[in-house]
Amino acid sequence: MKIDMHSQPILDKNNRQAQANRQLFAQKQVFVLDLLASPGSGKTSTILATIEALRDEFNIAVIEGDIASNVDAVKISAQGIAAVQVNTGGACHLESQMIRQAVEVLDLDNLDLIIIENVGNLVCPTDFDLGENAKVMILSVPEGDDKPLKYPGVFQAAEAIILNKVDTMPVFNFDNEAFTSAVAQLNPEAPIFPISATKSEGVEAWADWLRARIESIQ
Repeated sequence: MKIDMHSQPILDKNNRQAQANRQLFAQKQVFVLDLLASPGSGKTSTILATIEALRDEFNIAVIEGDIASNVDAVKISAQGIAAVQVNTGGACHLESQMIRQAVEVLDLDNLDLIIIENVGNLVCPTDFDLGENAKVMILSVPEGDDKPLKYPGVFQAAEAIILNKVDTMPVFNFDNEAFTSAVAQLNPEAPIFPISATKSEGVEAWADWLRARIESIQ
């Protein structure tokens, strides 16, 4: 028996705020990216590599979602990028009202891109619309090629998939063909971008995709 952990009234309230967020972002012509991944997949390093690739073209801010701490926000701020920390206090996902409160301290009139680093989880965040333009999922090679089979929802929700830490593929028993095939069955429209964020390898193709998406709303 499937048990729904999220009551419909909670989701309805979240969706109403998400729609208000979406209208605000559209008015300000800000592209909002919601990054989903499990802990240790390299979300922050991917964000830093993305910032490096695009910062000369776009004004960028980051919203960091964590259950606790501000470690990642400090790393982003050290690069001269506006970063807002959101601590969920135990919740395994961000909600649209949290995003609305976070953007109140950002200068939306002078931003082109907001990257949301959602809480590290492959299940809960897929249910919550934040008002984003796109959800993108990061999987790291050490997590295994079977994750599309175990967590199909997040792969179906993602408009693109980043396969991070591909430089470690010779070390881990990762079947790239099986992974690619599983993703194609779940979400045939989603491109897969193999990268090594810490080495800035493969980031250009990912940045090109994101650049085109940002420019499409401006």
